[in-house]
Amino acid sequence: MTQQVSMAPPTDDFERHHRALLRRKRRLRRVLRKLPRKANLARYPVLKWFAHHAKKAPFLWSFRRQNVIASLYLGSVLAFLPLYGIQALLAFVAALLVRGNLTVMVALQFVTNPLTIIPIYGLTGWLGVTLMDWLGIGEQMHVALRATHGLFIGGVIVGLAFACVADLTWRLLAWEARVFRERLAQLRQRMATPPE
Repeated sequence: MTQQVSMAPPTDDFERHHRALLRRKRRLRRVLRKLPRKANLARYPVLKWFAHHAKKAPFLWSFRRQNVIASLYLGSVLAFLPLYGIQALLAFVAALLVRGNLTVMVALQFVTNPLTIIPIYGLTGWLGVTLMDWLGIGEQMHVALRATHGLFIGGVIVGLAFACVADLTWRLLAWEARVFRERLAQLRQRMATPPE
């Protein structure tokens, strides 16, 4: 793969890329500010009880691929299950069990919030009951029990679909960041080598 080299002076390209890098870092800090980190874990009502143990587990704060992917899939499924109110605690326990990233896992739990809970549970319940009807499962169940099973089945299906999209997005963003860093390194190297 060949890259086109712009005719602009290397310092201009480097400055432009460096400013873009700083903008990205500021944007990421703004997004992550409200999410649990080692420094602010004591702010969260339930998680503060486990802050001492969480600070000793470095994988909870790692953005390595294996930690993030595990958190994306399990966190997405957990976000769409009808467990509103205890999701953060379950996300913490799940992050410990699968050695996942706690920040990603808890961030996904904000998908279901007071504004989105009715449409999400309506969709997951409808999908689960429809799938149960299509497969011929649970026809003799009481209506409430059947709806509850439908919520859980639909939550798993929608959660896995959401996780696949989140995984593809994560991989695309990781690839783009790697290309960006490589370009910045090339520009640094061009600036470091003296002109002939």
